[in-house]
Amino acid sequence: MNDHHLIINIGRQIGSGGREIAQILAERLGCDFYDRRILNIAARESGFDESVFEQIDEKKGLLRSLFHLHTPFVGDDNFYTNNMSQESLFKFQSDAIRNAANSHNCVFVGRCADYILRDYPNAVSVFITADKQQRINRVAQRRECSNEEAERFINESERERARFYNYYTGKIWGHSQSYDLCISSSALGIEGSCDLIQRYIEMKRQTK
Repeated sequence: MNDHHLIINIGRQIGSGGREIAQILAERLGCDFYDRRILNIAARESGFDESVFEQIDEKKGLLRSLFHLHTPFVGDDNFYTNNMSQESLFKFQSDAIRNAANSHNCVFVGRCADYILRDYPNAVSVFITADKQQRINRVAQRRECSNEEAERFINESERERARFYNYYTGKIWGHSQSYDLCISSSALGIEGSCDLIQRYIEMKRQTK
């Protein structure tokens, strides 16, 4: 474990602007940015096809149609067996997140990074929320769909995201006790949310 690198974990409601906030923070603070990119890294390091990881990306459920994909040969006494399970893929992804955190300053979006890096004293975990209608409008614009379709997408996706997070962490997705800081981007805006998170990090460093 490296306790000197700056680690920021961003959890977010869909349509809250959490990913954009994470990108801005990464640029401001000189951090590497990881969202779905971590899936590519986990695939490369594990030898599995990236599409395997995409099927479980922040979703808890059965893996489908994977028997045609290449899996690496490993010994019987190793955690990683050819009997592929969602738990083994999650561990590959967790290893990729830890390897990145041990190597350089990072901003992670989702993927239970706040839990995976819970023992890192230099990590800051933030959850981004926003007003429901604002989130619906943003998703409808991004996906070029109706507000009704956007709301349905948000509800279904967040239900999956919560199941995934709760299952692997034993915590409650979006619950304030699971994070260092919870922010409404509706109240502060994207840049204002970044300013507050950055100020929090500075204050936390001063107390050490």
